[in-house]
Amino acid sequence: MGLIALEGLEFFAFHGYYDEEQKIGNKYGVDLRVRTNLYRAGSTDHLSETVNYEVLYRMVAEEMQAPARLLEHLAHRIIDRILHEFGHVRWVEVSVSKFNPPVGGICQRARVTLKRKRPAPAL
Repeated sequence: MGLIALEGLEFFAFHGYYDEEQKIGNKYGVDLRVRTNLYRAGSTDHLSETVNYEVLYRMVAEEMQAPARLLEHLAHRIIDRILHEFGHVRWVEVSVSKFNPPVGGICQRARVTLKRKRPAPAL
């Protein structure tokens, strides 16, 4: 098994619980970790044997453009999409951060982290 990580992804998007947040927009960050078998990619040097970083980034970017009320929902959608698109991925962990959230005081960011394993195949 191996780990692929994309860290510090940044987006400007229109998420938020309050309608005003969805109109004004805000800066968001995403950190992504994907666990899969990297042995074949390491031995063959073929991109088809691993998870393409560019594809991962594009998937996250597309999900970030669809408005959501909750960071939890964004993280859930990203995980669903990655597990659906990459059948060989064993688990995904996603952290979604909102910079300067409206909490009534100083807060650099609010972050939600979700992690999900692919269910084991039925015997």
